Amino acid sequence: MSELTLYTNPMSRGRTARWMLEEVGESYEAVILDYAFAMKTPDYLAINPMGKVPALQHGDRIVTECAAICAYLADAFPQAGLAPPPGDRHAYYRWLFFAAGPVEGAMQDAARKLDGTAETSRMLGYGSLETVKRVLHGVAQPGPYICGEQFTAADVYVGSTIDWLVLFKMLDPEPFGPYLERLRTRRAYIRARQIDEALREPIAR
Repeated sequence: MSELTLYTNPMSRGRTARWMLEEVGESYEAVILDYAFAMKTPDYLAINPMGKVPALQHGDRIVTECAAICAYLADAFPQAGLAPPPGDRHAYYRWLFFAAGPVEGAMQDAARKLDGTAETSRMLGYGSLETVKRVLHGVAQPGPYICGEQFTAADVYVGSTIDWLVLFKMLDPEPFGPYLERLRTRRAYIRARQIDEALREPIAR
């Protein structure tokens, strides 16, 4: 059995974690969980008390939260070259946490049609949806990736977030076109997508 186990669902954020695993290039086992039952069993709640996917088990270590999984894998397998040197991680950390915090919060509120006001923007971590979108436009400047010439786990997580938001028409694709194209043509991205799409078909039916 592989030392790496991904708990996931092909229609979830687990797709991002699978892409990261494909970039790492280590063998792993994927356990597919359904939303109705498997994610709420006592066995799985012992792994992730939130009852959500993805979760990663690496030996006796458990990591949950998609951004954390990406960052953990980059550190656990440094030979894959998916994190900048520790002293040069300013952009890496900035955009990982920006996507996991302000972007996630703003887009979830937008999906639920929760409109902010000038008053509430002062208390919300993301300020306003329009501010988040404007800042996100600078994600790959000067590029070609978040950390310049080096593709990293930040591109996996932040790029996946942008990819999803463009797909669901929550972001204008035009500012992100060249950046997304670079990501979508990576072999690991293509492999991960093919695996999850094949798993998704029986569920969709």
